[in-house]
Amino acid sequence: MTSLDRRPNVDDGEAAIPGEVRRWRAFWLLAVAYFMTIIDLTIVNVALPTIGRKLHFPESDLQWVVTAYSLTLGGFLLLGGRAADLLGRRRLFMAGLAAFTGASLACALATSDTFLIIMRGIQGLGAAVLLPAALSIVMNMFSEGAERNKALSAWGGIGATGATVGLLAGGVLTRYAGWEYIFYLNVPIGAAVLLLARRVVPESRLRGARRRYDPLGAVTVTSALVVLVYAISQAPTAGWTAARTLALLAASAALLAGFLIIETRAEAPLLPLRLFRLKTLAGSNAVSFLLGAGFFAFIFIGTLYMQQVLGYSALKTGLAWLATSLTALALAGPAQLLVTRTSAKLVMAAGMALAGAGILWATQVPAHGHYWANLAGPLFVTGGAIFAFITVSIGALAGVADHDAGIASGLLNTSQQIGGAIGVAVASTITATHSRLLLSQGHAAAAALTGGFQWALWVSGLTALTAIPVTFLLIRRTEIARAVAASTQPQAPAPAPAR
Repeated sequence: MTSLDRRPNVDDGEAAIPGEVRRWRAFWLLAVAYFMTIIDLTIVNVALPTIGRKLHFPESDLQWVVTAYSLTLGGFLLLGGRAADLLGRRRLFMAGLAAFTGASLACALATSDTFLIIMRGIQGLGAAVLLPAALSIVMNMFSEGAERNKALSAWGGIGATGATVGLLAGGVLTRYAGWEYIFYLNVPIGAAVLLLARRVVPESRLRGARRRYDPLGAVTVTSALVVLVYAISQAPTAGWTAARTLALLAASAALLAGFLIIETRAEAPLLPLRLFRLKTLAGSNAVSFLLGAGFFAFIFIGTLYMQQVLGYSALKTGLAWLATSLTALALAGPAQLLVTRTSAKLVMAAGMALAGAGILWATQVPAHGHYWANLAGPLFVTGGAIFAFITVSIGALAGVADHDAGIASGLLNTSQQIGGAIGVAVASTITATHSRLLLSQGHAAAAALTGGFQWALWVSGLTALTAIPVTFLLIRRTEIARAVAASTQPQAPAPAPAR
């Protein structure tokens, strides 16, 4: 029978981690790599104007510094997750981290816009390989229940704070060191993690059976996701009803439909559709999608408002987002306790309620706003999304067998990244459309921009709140309760799934 072999293998150089101390040492090493990839989703945002001036970017091409990373990250996550299951999770983690670190160095040394964009794409590809591998290693190091709950709570907290910390780090480094250092920062950290990983992180992979691949499934789903992310990233410029946009969306839908058909017939499917029989897994991924759509759109719109309307510098913009990070950090510990001791389902709903409420509060920002009067409150409240980040990480892996850990991890990251890409694209389109309308009616530029941002924030906030009914409809109490079993009863038998 195929099983996950965790025993040390001298020939393969695999590391066994029998003790709690060594498990947590491995966890924090993996978490450092994860934190780098999350930071890189936003660290470039506040530095874009400087990069554009230094490398002489055409204004229309500047967005590709961000898009190239998210495009490859979102498109290759599922493939990266399955490859980790089949080829070895530590091996794929190290390969992805090496690609990410090398591409970061190349980005820092870039002297042309084309070269920087290509290297950002390779960065995203490296992240797409290492992210699901890292999370599936975490899942396999810790038994389901209180121990895994503690690890996934910390993991979710890192994800929640990483995006806003990226904005702060981007502002500080751009102001005091230069834009190149937002990429140089990854190099010594990545190199150190690579040196330690083989000694500290355990290897795990599927053993005992012939490795079987699903190349057609891999090609169709990766193509579908890449085309989808490309279409939505270009829609604000080309227009949502433009022939090119509609053709790309139709092609993505056709490829996705073909993928689902292939998966029902494949001997060893890339994404086993039986996973979706776990309602909590399906529901958690749906919530993760809506969380990404609302939260990352809020960061995108909020950053533009600060810089384009209020005239904040890169440094001041980064410091402003510190409020959200502080809330997330302060609530990470209580979130873990609440998940274990109360209803994880309610904690997830509360996180989405706080995220939605904070974003909707921000819709009142005026053209001549002030930080403490208009921004601080929404930013602090939105940090409560930490509750949702933690619980979707737990729910999306609840009940998943060890041999499916990589693909389940890849699916979770994919849902969040695709949600974020769609949310940002929709917010950008709404802002541009409504701002142009207000300008045509004679409004001042700052007022027109603010009006566009307000409409985009309404949509983003309502998107986040949509996750609340999804949580109550799809998350199964018994499935997620089993995943967050109390530490006083770690060996208690899991209750039967709800019918």
